[in-house]
Amino acid sequence: MLPDLVAAPRAGRRTAIGVTGAAVLLAALDAYVVVTILVTLAKDLSVPVNHLERITPVVTGYLLGYVAGMPLLGSLSDRYGRRPLIQVCLAGFAIGSALTALAPSVGLLVAGRAIQGLAGGALLPVTMALVGDLFAAASRSVTLGVVGAAQELGSVLGPLYGAGVAAWLGWRGIFWINVPLTVIAMVAVHFALRPFRGTSGSAPPASADGAGVPGVRPASGVDVVGGLLLAGALGLLVVGLHNPDPEHAVLPPWGPATLAAAGVAFLAFLAWEVFAGRTGRARLFDPTGVARGPFLAALGASFAAGTALMVTLVDVELVAQTALRLDSTGATLVLVRFLAALPVGAVIGGWLAPRAGERWVTFGGLGAAAAAYALMSRWPGDVLAARYDLGFVSLPRLDTDLVLAGLGLGLVIAPLSSVVLRLAPAARHGTASAAIVLARMMGMLIGVAALTAWGLHRFKELTADLATPLPFGVTREEFQRQSEAYAVALNAALRTEYSEIFAVTAVVCAVGALLGLCLSDRAAAAEPSP
Repeated sequence: MLPDLVAAPRAGRRTAIGVTGAAVLLAALDAYVVVTILVTLAKDLSVPVNHLERITPVVTGYLLGYVAGMPLLGSLSDRYGRRPLIQVCLAGFAIGSALTALAPSVGLLVAGRAIQGLAGGALLPVTMALVGDLFAAASRSVTLGVVGAAQELGSVLGPLYGAGVAAWLGWRGIFWINVPLTVIAMVAVHFALRPFRGTSGSAPPASADGAGVPGVRPASGVDVVGGLLLAGALGLLVVGLHNPDPEHAVLPPWGPATLAAAGVAFLAFLAWEVFAGRTGRARLFDPTGVARGPFLAALGASFAAGTALMVTLVDVELVAQTALRLDSTGATLVLVRFLAALPVGAVIGGWLAPRAGERWVTFGGLGAAAAAYALMSRWPGDVLAARYDLGFVSLPRLDTDLVLAGLGLGLVIAPLSSVVLRLAPAARHGTASAAIVLARMMGMLIGVAALTAWGLHRFKELTADLATPLPFGVTREEFQRQSEAYAVALNAALRTEYSEIFAVTAVVCAVGALLGLCLSDRAAAAEPSP
């Protein structure tokens, strides 16, 4: 089998990554476009405003597809090549977008979003694998940082993009516009990833089936059974952890049974992988030739970063709307400080990694994030007015802490991706890239569920003895006094809850930083230089 690109010149490599990076940005935008139009979607599809939980599967559906199919699609790109998989994913994204745009009901809307997520989610790890195919280990970090920045930029621009296009073309126009954009991307990918031949001075990458890679047994096929079992486990995990009404319970009514089923499916996946390894069948990820300690450390650090990322996305908005009494627009503007710093950090991390080493950039990034969350855990009630007086300059405390957290988490994107690509043989770049992205997604899902559980428990504990003031049997002045005291006590409980969540997040980031020290700055397995 021929690789996608053979001995590609530098300009061709940059064009290829530029095109696929733009596709990653398009998919990332669509992950967030519905945030600002959920109420509009509900009204148009006749969902009562007091039952908005019925429309939230639009978000879950995208996430479900994004997570569930990633490992199998990454493995398929190792077997059949990057270009065919990217083209299939783009076609699937266009089909999902059209189905979403045409959807007359919530059910079909969710189905379309799931197809979008399935196709769009695979674009990131496959593009990261393509970077590993085209660039030598010493020079790929900057490119990985740019790809990571494109992904994070989607979280910044997605809500604004969705609101803008919806105001211009209506909410269905958001998804219709994806169709021509995807067709353009498919044409660009077709020409950008055409094989280059005859270029002197560079060796071709290993073939997609692993032939010629030292210590790697050529793949005998694709582990479809393992991929489907893992997809089922991950899908059930997403459904079990997604709670449309988190104020009253950590898990939805179906949560415990669904999570139990996810555990059974995961155990079945592990049993199948053991069986496949003993019988010589293809496995979803063959650990042969991989330094397991550093590889697992990279996954753990990615999990920690994902946990911190999701905690910030959820709790900073809650802090702004509850403790700081801001409206939804004001809360979003507070969060933008963090979101804008993420892609900047990703680019800086890609530049630093080959100079300082992935180990130290990961340690520094998660260490900086840990410091930021420790500072956030001590936010005063008037944090909007609080400042850091450094003598020669005075910095707004809220802005400084959120930017530091965003930069820190952004810094680790490129080095962690670079490490797993170096540790995995070239024939398994797709699977390795999917693993690092999936670890981050699992951190987002599991971490925020656990910290939400803790937060709800502590809030109930802190407010258990608070009696709601009633205007009966007391004077107006006494009722006013009781109401003010109740509001003060409630705000204190909220600040304590958020403070403890941010403190735990700081510990999670510190653990991730220590895992970063377990990474290797040297390739653990021989891989040919493109």
